[in-house]
Amino acid sequence: MSRFRYSEKHGDLIGAHLSTKGGLHTAFDRAAELNVSAVAIFAKNSNQWKGKELTDDDCALFAKKRTVRPVFTHASYLINLATTNREFHRKSIAAMIDELDRAERLSIRAVVLHPGAHMGAGANAGIDQIARSLDQIHAALPHHRVATLLETSAGQGSCIGCSFDELGQIIKSVSDRTRVGICFDTCHAFASGYDLRTAAAYNETIERLEQHVGIKNVGLFHLNDSKKPLGSRVDRHEHIGDGHLGLEAFALLLNDPRFRGIPKLLETPKKVEHESDRRNLATLRSLLNSRAHEAGSAEIRPTDRI
Repeated sequence: MSRFRYSEKHGDLIGAHLSTKGGLHTAFDRAAELNVSAVAIFAKNSNQWKGKELTDDDCALFAKKRTVRPVFTHASYLINLATTNREFHRKSIAAMIDELDRAERLSIRAVVLHPGAHMGAGANAGIDQIARSLDQIHAALPHHRVATLLETSAGQGSCIGCSFDELGQIIKSVSDRTRVGICFDTCHAFASGYDLRTAAAYNETIERLEQHVGIKNVGLFHLNDSKKPLGSRVDRHEHIGDGHLGLEAFALLLNDPRFRGIPKLLETPKKVEHESDRRNLATLRSLLNSRAHEAGSAEIRPTDRI
């Protein structure tokens, strides 16, 4: 059972990454339009080192407007804790400290982070540097409870985290493991070679996940189909059921009792706000099997602080 599990009172925990145009609090208006029970947002501009100041009034308005309990933020795409460039690494550390501090002030449970790219230094060096960087970040925020969820990588370039083994090594190497988990992105995992399309393939993949990472460390799923085939190492998201993963993979995951209570969010393409989200959310919910859901019921730990 995941230590990041939410209570079922919060709904089916299916949602999407939503825009915050007009202020962070506006994500909840969009959540209401889509009828979602979990959301992800950017707490600042995802392509800048420094973001607009987050004021106490911003946090108060966010809390006042909040209608969804499971909320996650996604860290800036610029952050690379495995980089060999010292100045870039310094900026990455500072930016991640800021991301976690913003999340803590907003009462958000976790921040999703791309682990980083080793830039030719080798996977082992990159894994060690990510772990030591997280230790440094945690030391700067000793009283914060917000966790970092390392997102599975599609395997492009020198990116770390395309294997469960690499992610597991990072978690095991961090001094405070309670503050680290993973975000399982279906498109990325598939692109890196983990098949989910049949019951046998799905079970083998989840067994490998348990072996190297531990199901207890899974805090979030990004549900995306893949434009590219298995093992392509190319990160291209597609609408649910329209890619190489297909519907069966999502049916298996959504009805897996081991992942009940773990939020599952869309990051599928959006040309028009809400249009594709509505379609993809409807598809996902149509795959939920109530009988399988009930048969897999288990005691859920009350971990609903944020």
